[in-house]
Amino acid sequence: MSRKARIEYEGAYYHVINRGNYRGFIFESAGARRSFLDCLGLTCEAKNWRVHGWCLMGNHYHLLIQTPEANLVDGMRWLQSTFANRFNRFRGMSGHVFQGRYKSILLEGDAVGTVAHYIHLNPVRAGLVEVDKLESYEDSSFHQLWYPRKRWSFCDFVPCLESAGGLKDVPKGRRLYRDYLRWLSTDDDEQKRCGFEKMCKGWAKGTRDFKQAVLEDQQDDRLRAVVESEAKEMREPYWARLLSSALKCICKSKSDLQRDRKGAAWKVALARYLRERYLIPNQWLASNLCMGTANSLSSQISRHRRNGSKRDQIWKQLMNQENVD
Repeated sequence: MSRKARIEYEGAYYHVINRGNYRGFIFESAGARRSFLDCLGLTCEAKNWRVHGWCLMGNHYHLLIQTPEANLVDGMRWLQSTFANRFNRFRGMSGHVFQGRYKSILLEGDAVGTVAHYIHLNPVRAGLVEVDKLESYEDSSFHQLWYPRKRWSFCDFVPCLESAGGLKDVPKGRRLYRDYLRWLSTDDDEQKRCGFEKMCKGWAKGTRDFKQAVLEDQQDDRLRAVVESEAKEMREPYWARLLSSALKCICKSKSDLQRDRKGAAWKVALARYLRERYLIPNQWLASNLCMGTANSLSSQISRHRRNGSKRDQIWKQLMNQENVD
């Protein structure tokens, strides 16, 4: 399977996560934690990143970053490889430090504050510290939020404070933010509403419109690489875009799909085109083209392939078009 492509663009927000190889502990010592944070700082300065949250958790890390320039891959490559080299050199070892490629979850702007809350509560959920003493956990951005003089120049806590009720970055606002985290840590319904159980899953966190817009903005070759290797959640908006483009090409609409019979000739031609050109699953096509079952659609495509394409103007129109996707 091909490696998953990274989606990069100017101003993008990411929740980045990775774990130690075989879930091994890589941040046990103060030296290891300090080394990673030094590497993170150098990366942020060199790549002009903004940091909205971070946390080190023994065997894994969380980063919440914004890339004003489209340079996530270059920055993360340097960060992880440099830290791994230092980690191994200090211990006189060799081999992988992290379990593999980092996971980067693209975020819509409104989701940034919620992800920051999740990251700040990581040590609380792990039983490492109580919320009322969260500022004492130095391996988290909450410590810097609480103590402004210790902050990095590239840290920005406006998103998490605003998300907690429009709080200001002043002593009172910081105390109220800790109160908010205390409430959030005990309210299971609110955590579910915020999507805590899915915070480290998927390829993006945001509205369907946001995900669709991201996919449409990507270069075709990169988009195909992502679509071929990512989860169903990411592929479906791409398929929907391809369907819309093909319908436009043959002067049809979604209402035509609903109105015309299941086995309409133009539908069969469209289904075959989308199936063979983009490998869209029969089940998805049958549902979205209003063509009954996947088995029935498969049979109709087979018949069209055997004897229906030579005289089919719709098929010729689809095959002759350029750059549908």
